[in-house]
Parts: sequence; structure tokens; C-alpha cells
Amino acid sequence: MPRKLTLACRLFAVLSSYVALTGCTPSNKDGLMPPQPTLAPYNTSRGEVLWAVAPPRNESGTTFLDVLAVGDALVTAAEEVRGVRCVPLNRTLEAMQALKMEYVATPADARRLAQAMQVDAVVVSSVTAYDPYKPSIGLGAALYARPGALETGAPSTTDSRKLATMTTDSAPVTQTGGDRPLATTSEHFDSRNNQVLADVKTYAEGRQKRESALGWRSYAASAERFTEFASYRTIQSLVQQEWIRHTLGQTPVTTKPDNKPVASRN
Repeated sequence: MPRKLTLACRLFAVLSSYVALTGCTPSNKDGLMPPQPTLAPYNTSRGEVLWAVAPPRNESGTTFLDVLAVGDALVTAAEEVRGVRCVPLNRTLEAMQALKMEYVATPADARRLAQAMQVDAVVVSSVTAYDPYKPSIGLGAALYARPGALETGAPSTTDSRKLATMTTDSAPVTQTGGDRPLATTSEHFDSRNNQVLADVKTYAEGRQKRESALGWRSYAASAERFTEFASYRTIQSLVQQEWIRHTLGQTPVTTKPDNKPVASRN
């Protein structure tokens, strides 16, 4: 038998043994797991649902808090929601500057901003507490819709391509009505709380490529990573309330710091 043919036969035998042992697929050396997805309840058949995040207000009493970093973390968390697109924070800052809006202070401001940017909704938030050394952060957030957008049973008609090609924030601003947000949440995340740590562990699964010395606890040891986790949970809470609104027609609930749901008031 020719030598080349013999080598080919041996190679085929080795590969056959490998396939038999591994079930036809190579093993996952890093043990990667996908993170838990968050799904939005919106009907996107006629267009993408677009959110914007207003820069959070600092109500923590600390001066070393980077509110823009928290805003970016909220944008990233919103972008991870399946069924939602979120415009970059600098795009929102440009729109606020064009409107001469220093910060979003009222529901009317939120709807005015959403109308000017032609997004479906704006996330307005504030940081109520912050400690970077033993990471903890208090986050409150509310979701305000552009007038006529995100109505129950009505799909969004916003085209993200039009938003990307807009050169100015010159969309007409109409009078907004009603002060009630679509969803609200307020929670204090403390890395010393066992329930929070359990939630951090769940969040960290699938978000690390390799095992580190701290493992999932790195998200509780770093202020930046802990803020990412808190932002994810905040956006997740808003989306969960949107599911309730769209599927059950029930009043959204506000998550209080004691983790007891309290019905939102009109």
C-alpha cells in the first residue's frame, strides 16, 4: 500500500475515534455559557423599538460619581434587551444641548426629549446612593414614552435608519399629556447583601471568558462591574413591567429598596 494512502488511513482512523469520543463536536475548552437574555414584549414587525437614556442625576451626595459612566452602563444594559435598540448616550446629550435642556427634570421634559429624538421612550434615572469601596449603588429609573408610541397592541413605527441620518434635532415638539411613566423602579444594590450576591452570581454566568481568581465575585469587588450589574437589573425591572402592561394590562409596580413591590400611584 502506498505510503501516502497509509498515512491517510491512519489519519482517518484518528479522526473517527475523536468524533466517536466527542459526539461529533469539539469540546468547549473555556466552558462558555451564554448570559441570560432579557426579552422585550414589543411587536417589532413594523419597525424597531428605540430607547434613549438621559444622563442620570446625582442625588447620592458624593462628588466623585461619574454619572455619564452610569448612563453608559444603562445604555449597554438596554442594548442587551432583545427587541430594543438604544441610541448612544452622546446622541442624547447632543439632543439635550439642542433643546437647551440641562437635565430631564419633569415627565414633560422626558416626552419632549423623546419627541425631538424620535425615539419611542426615554429612560430617566437618578443615583440615590454610591460607594465605590464596598460597592453599592442606589438606582431609581422611570420609562417615559413618546406621545403615541409603545401603546398596548400598537407596534412601533420608528425607523432607526432615519435616526442615524438625522443631522439636527429639529423634529416638531408637541404638547405632552399625563405624568405617569410606563414603568418605574427604585432599588439599592449592596454587595454585602447575600441576595444581591446571589443575583450577581447569576448575572456573571456567561459574561466571563475565563475563570479569574475572584470568579463571579469580581462583579461585586469592582465598582465599575457592580454598576454594570445594577444597571442590568434596573433595565430588566423596567422590561418586566412592560411585559405586565402589554400582556395583562395591569398597573406596573415599583420595586422599593426593601424589595417589596408597591403599586404605582396615578
